[in-house]
Amino acid sequence: MSTQFQINDPSLESQWRAIILFGKNSATYKFAFAKSLLELIKNENTKISLNELAIPFADSIVEHLKKSDKQGNSISSKFLDGCRNFINEKISKDELYNLTEKYGFVNVVDAFQNVNGGTIPNPFYEKNYSQGNKEIIVTDNLLKIKELFQFRNLEQEVEARWNLVETAWNLKINPSLLEVKYDENKSLFYIENNLMRRIDITSVRDSLNGYQKGKCFYSFQDISINKNDQKICEVDHFLPHINKLAHSKAGANIDGVWNLVLADIKINLHKRAKIPEKRFLHRLYNRNEFYIESKHPLAETIINQTGLTKENRRRFLENQYNLALTLSIQQWKPEIELIGTF
Repeated sequence: MSTQFQINDPSLESQWRAIILFGKNSATYKFAFAKSLLELIKNENTKISLNELAIPFADSIVEHLKKSDKQGNSISSKFLDGCRNFINEKISKDELYNLTEKYGFVNVVDAFQNVNGGTIPNPFYEKNYSQGNKEIIVTDNLLKIKELFQFRNLEQEVEARWNLVETAWNLKINPSLLEVKYDENKSLFYIENNLMRRIDITSVRDSLNGYQKGKCFYSFQDISINKNDQKICEVDHFLPHINKLAHSKAGANIDGVWNLVLADIKINLHKRAKIPEKRFLHRLYNRNEFYIESKHPLAETIINQTGLTKENRRRFLENQYNLALTLSIQQWKPEIELIGTF
C-alpha cells in the first residue's frame, strides 16, 4: 500500500512519509533516527557522523523510555539497557552517547530508507563507513525537504506515530478490543485500559496529517498542524456530527477515526454541516486503507468500526453516506480545489 500511497505522487514528502508510516516497526529506533535527521539538517550539514547523530538519537529514546519502557520487540538490547542505566543514573551522559554510537545504529542506518523490500526512489542519505569513517552523506533530497512547506509538520507526525506504536505495545490490548477514541474539546486521541482509566495518546492533527499528505482533505491545499500557526487546520467530521444519533442507531460511531479528516480553516467554515459530494467518499476510503495497510494502531480501531474486509468497509461507508444524504438537503464541494493524489 505504500506504493499506492505514492501513486501520482513521487514527491519527496511522500517518500519521507512512506518511511515513517509504512516502514517496519520492530523497534522505535526508526522514529528516533527520523527526528535526529530533521534536527540536524536544519544546520544544512552534508556529512553527519554517528557521533553527532548519537546525541539527538539517544535523547529521544531516553525521553520515550521514561514514559513507555517497551521500545522494541527484541528480548534484550544492549542499547536500550544502556539507556535505562542512564535513566537510573548508573552511567553518565558521555557513556550513554558512546554506547549509542556503538550499538544504536546497527540496523537503523541500513533499514531506514527501505519500504516494501526496496530503497525509496530518491534516498535522503548514503552510508559511508569506509576508511575508518562512520558517517552518512546527506543528499540534496533531504536538504530540499527542509525548504518545503510540509517540513514544519514532519517532526510532529513522527512523534504521533511513535506515541501510537509504543502505546499499542505497552498496553498489550487484544486488537479486536482496541478502540482509540476522540476527545473533540482537546483534539486528542485516547484509549481506556482494562481498568477503564483514560490514557491520552497523541494529537488528532499530528496523527491524521501524514495520511492526508499534509493537505486539506477537500481542497488539497497545504495545511499546518503547528500549534503556533494562526492557520492551523481544523478537525472535521466528514459526515456531519449533527446526525450522530441517526448514525448511532445504524451501528456507526460518527466520532470514529474513520470519519475524522483535517481541513483548511476557511474551507471547513464554508462546509459546516453539509454533506461532501460523493466523489470525496472514495478519498475517505483510500485514507482509511492507508492506515490499515500501514499496520497503524489506529487501523484496528478503523477495522472494528467499519468492517473486517475491504468490501465490508466500502459498503459501510456507502451506507453511512446514503443515510447522511437522507438527512441533508444539499451536497457540498469546496470553492477552491487542487488536484488530489489519493
